[in-house]
Amino acid sequence: MSVLDAIPDRIESPSAWIGAEMAANPDRWLVDLTPDVLVDLHQAATHFLSLGKAIGEITAADFPLPVFASHLAKLRTQLIHGTGVEVLRGLDVINTSREMAATIFCGIGAHLGSARSQNAAGHILGHVRDTGADAADTNTRIYQTSQRQTFHTDSADAVGLICLQDAQEGGLSLLVSAVSIYNRMRAQRPDLLALLFDPIATDRRGEVPEGAKPYMEIPPLSWHDGKLTVFYQRQYIDSAQRFEGALKLTPAHVEALDMFDALANDPELHFGMRLQPGDMQFVYNHSQLHDRTGFVDWPDPDKRRHLLRLWLSLPGDRVLPGSFKQRYGSIEIGNRGGIVTAQTKLHAPLD
Repeated sequence: MSVLDAIPDRIESPSAWIGAEMAANPDRWLVDLTPDVLVDLHQAATHFLSLGKAIGEITAADFPLPVFASHLAKLRTQLIHGTGVEVLRGLDVINTSREMAATIFCGIGAHLGSARSQNAAGHILGHVRDTGADAADTNTRIYQTSQRQTFHTDSADAVGLICLQDAQEGGLSLLVSAVSIYNRMRAQRPDLLALLFDPIATDRRGEVPEGAKPYMEIPPLSWHDGKLTVFYQRQYIDSAQRFEGALKLTPAHVEALDMFDALANDPELHFGMRLQPGDMQFVYNHSQLHDRTGFVDWPDPDKRRHLLRLWLSLPGDRVLPGSFKQRYGSIEIGNRGGIVTAQTKLHAPLD
């Protein structure tokens, strides 16, 4: 019996979008913030900062949004049950302090869910920029470089980005639906698709919880509770092959992974956007993959590409397979995800 016997031949879902259609219809994912919403956000941030609390402690109650809260509730539903992506545009970060911009971003995140640690240091506010890290080092995380990231998921229910500064050239944000990739593979090569449900190893890149293996054994694709869930980072799959005990990839596994990547990179299936300073992008990790093209930075250090990132656990979300405990620690809905080790202490560095 094949694992595919329990899964529909074709999954019909709002998350099974085609990139060419999304690119042609930005009204499906792009929301322009109106003047009254911007006032609402700035007033909420001013109120929170007056409390004297650390940004890492922000809650929805401390960030009241009488105008915008109803839209954020719809956005959470859009992530979980809809297309799985939305971009909020219109925040002026050029003439706003980083503290204010970060507070607004984290406040919006607090209305969507709870922030999770993004690394062993406990950062709930990640900094996505080229730090000069060596991409060939197996302990380097690719977002710390200027290289192409490849399509992947992050270790939380949803990921949010706010663009503070764009690159001089490149650095486009790319999105693709894992459900649409499934549908294409199911129609063209179901034999290869079935192999993506195997417990293929993914490298932890040196951030290993106490007592855990240096790699995770979460299948790239899982069918659980009537939903397809994706967990994918090809570079980390490839580097995990160095570990003794990891499932050794057969030529058929490699062919399946290569086909998955080729479909993700199919210009009909994915679409891209250039995030402008102030844009806030939210993506649902369980049905979508995201990527970033390589970029060339500005010579001036003050103008170099810089984004802030949130990982969020969403209330009301789907049930996850037990294998996700290897990465998430807990798979309790609304309280899961992130990277936690014995040394982790949550905080939100502004630089």
